Amino acid sequence: MDEVRRFQSTEHELKSANISSISMENFITGFAGHEAQHRAAMRRVLGEKNYEYFFDKWLEYFFTEADAKFFAELGLNCLRLPFNYRHFEDDMNPRVLKTSGFKHLDRVVDLCAAQGIYTILDMHAVPGGQNPDWHSDNPTGYAAFWDYKDHQDRTVWLWEQIAARYKDNPWVAGYNPLNEPCDPEHVRLPAFYTRIEKAIREIDPNHILWLDGNTFAMEWKGFDTVLPNCVYAMHDYSSMGFPTGDPYKGTSEQKDRLERGYLRKAQFMSEKKTPVWNGEFGPVYADQILDVDAKAVNQERYNLLGEQLRIYDKYNISWSIWLYKDIGLQGMVYTNPESRWNKTLKPFLDKKNKLWLDKWGQRPASEPEAALRPLVNWIDSVSPTAKETYPTSWNTEMHVMRNVFNTFLAASFVNDFAELFRGASEEDLDDLARSFHFEACLQREGLNQILKNHAHAST
Repeated sequence: MDEVRRFQSTEHELKSANISSISMENFITGFAGHEAQHRAAMRRVLGEKNYEYFFDKWLEYFFTEADAKFFAELGLNCLRLPFNYRHFEDDMNPRVLKTSGFKHLDRVVDLCAAQGIYTILDMHAVPGGQNPDWHSDNPTGYAAFWDYKDHQDRTVWLWEQIAARYKDNPWVAGYNPLNEPCDPEHVRLPAFYTRIEKAIREIDPNHILWLDGNTFAMEWKGFDTVLPNCVYAMHDYSSMGFPTGDPYKGTSEQKDRLERGYLRKAQFMSEKKTPVWNGEFGPVYADQILDVDAKAVNQERYNLLGEQLRIYDKYNISWSIWLYKDIGLQGMVYTNPESRWNKTLKPFLDKKNKLWLDKWGQRPASEPEAALRPLVNWIDSVSPTAKETYPTSWNTEMHVMRNVFNTFLAASFVNDFAELFRGASEEDLDDLARSFHFEACLQREGLNQILKNHAHAST
């Protein structure tokens, strides 16, 4: 079966979102640091029994039949499911499959299939870390995946286990082996794709592989051939969709900038005449309580999103917006500010905002800015080449932010977050987790209406 040709047709053009529950990110649920640090701190505070109970209930409530039905009602036909390798394998017990990791992955795949929704399985975090960022659950800032063959071997092994499980499932649209890889040498990424494509094909010859470009899925240096039955993926975030970027006013220059950015990221696919998948994009949104101009700012972000989708319609590509559900920053659906979860976390979230403990939720704050600016200026003055450090899409300020604020400083607060749950009973934990149930959440109506309009644009 030629899966790529089937999905290239208008009928099967993918209009989708990322669920990102099985892989946890700090801005999505509110914790500080990286997922493994968060889970370890919660285990220390709750004890093993309550720890297992809480995370099982949280994953259950995060995506239910109600979510799948809502998703289908918008006309969206695919859900990208990010997950962490640690759910299936322990670093101290490598190559021993934890079948319990499939419980919620299977459940979400089945819930989506019942509503006519495809799923793409995305390994968001791999052994050693495929990039230096928090979303690869990499607390070091060093992407060791590229320098240690065993990290790569284990990743291939785990994908072989996953492919064996889903090879006959027609509702799985395929496998996304690496999310946003960052290979400083560029040539190792396409070589790894050649290797993993061969390994997966020996088990599953039919499913599509969705292959992210290098440097956070934004560049294609080192790529020269197209692998069979593979779709190449870009990610297309715009700085105009974030609090630290220029406001989007819909000027001709800004629209041209958006389209030029898309065309640059899609250049490899255009030259090779392959399908294009935009695996992630989307603005973040102002807080209705914290930001006095939230309504106006969010309308600008909706306008930006609409323009991006107009571009994707123009070039007839498939897309998957980031993000489906969170605590109110970016999700199509988000927890109620009056929920037990949000009320419990509020003091900690205020601290995160004040100290810049996660990048995605960063907003202007005088105290960290006062600490950051002199350090960045000093580094640039003594080492003019520092700003050229890979990933080269980052300047010195971004490197300092990620390594000092979002990694080192954020990790020092993981226990503060976990302590919010000390003494919680099973009933308390169930109530907290239930805050993420669809029926307890709010919907970002402006965002969802735009997605609905564009989901039906080419059908």
